[in-house]
Amino acid sequence: MDTGLLIALLNPTIALALGAAFLVLWSYQRHRPYLAVLGASYCLSAPGFLLQYFTLPIGVALTKLVSNICFTIAACCLSSAIIARYGRRVPYVAIAIMTGGGLAAFIWFMFVQPDLTWRVLVMNFGFGALSLLVAAELRTVRRNGPTEKILLALSLLSGLNFIARTLIVAHGPFPGYDGFYGSSYWTTALLSHALLSLLIALSLFTAAALDVMKTLKAESHTDPLSGILNRRGFEERAILLLDQCGKAGFPVALVLADLDHFKALNDQHGHEAGDRVIADFAAKLRSATGARGAAGRIGGEEFAVLLPLSDLGAARLFAEGIRAFYSAGAIEGLPPGIRVTASFGVAARSGREGLMPLMRRADEALYKAKKNGRDSVRLSYERPETAFAAEPLAVG
Repeated sequence: MDTGLLIALLNPTIALALGAAFLVLWSYQRHRPYLAVLGASYCLSAPGFLLQYFTLPIGVALTKLVSNICFTIAACCLSSAIIARYGRRVPYVAIAIMTGGGLAAFIWFMFVQPDLTWRVLVMNFGFGALSLLVAAELRTVRRNGPTEKILLALSLLSGLNFIARTLIVAHGPFPGYDGFYGSSYWTTALLSHALLSLLIALSLFTAAALDVMKTLKAESHTDPLSGILNRRGFEERAILLLDQCGKAGFPVALVLADLDHFKALNDQHGHEAGDRVIADFAAKLRSATGARGAAGRIGGEEFAVLLPLSDLGAARLFAEGIRAFYSAGAIEGLPPGIRVTASFGVAARSGREGLMPLMRRADEALYKAKKNGRDSVRLSYERPETAFAAEPLAVG
């Protein structure tokens, strides 16, 4: 097998392998359709490269047209998948204009005014413009993650490869395809496309792996019944918020809540009703807490909310609001007239107090609320001076 054939088979082999890998990855993550689009993109580019070297029975001109149609669709899929991966609205019209314009010009210079040099230029310029469009979309992404920056750089590099390299290396005019495949333009095109395809695919694989890791972490920190943080997730989030507020000098308060007579409710109406009660209370906590705080289910029927930028008075108003709102409402699935209440304990952070001492004080206040008739809010007015000394959070 000669060197030219080996080089010609390089890109199709790489493209098929990458396409198959993305499709396998998508089969395990059906909720991420961009992976299927990426798989289709790489799979479509494989016949595009093959038909640049091999000719179908339909003739050279139509074979090249089919090849460039494959390239065009593959480029559209790749660009739209990358943009969609990062939550941007895919500019389908702009993509269609760039790639459709390039393909229309290719057809003109193939069948109306045959000119191989211009066919090379218009297709490369169309793909180059598409790469720069992807770069422009990624430039606005603000997640500050590594893959966004890498793909932004690769998109810019790809745009330069299609435009600048073509202008520098494509020493025309090319009289025909006989000498074209031995030209420096074709050799550099194959090698540069192979390298960029690999780098872009590796970046996208890394992005997909980070997505999986993020999902697994979220699942390990989320209580499946209530939909809010579990104890582990709450403690990690709360410690982070305490640290941030401590450095900024902001007040923080903790609210503990416990559903009243929950065991009796379970025994009387069944565990399914108990699950509805927990899910309903958690939904109200999550809605009231918003994104600035942390709400978690830390026990069977016990919940915790950490409220940054809140002193004892603000946290008391928060707890009273939840208590009144919850006890006055009906819960779907429970018999009419069934009233479910909750008790609350509130503590405001003192100095650099750590999470565990803060939770102990809030729990003592909650115990008082339960002991004094339930369906009430009690406050912790203590200000311990040494309770936080043993916690790593105190450093800073």
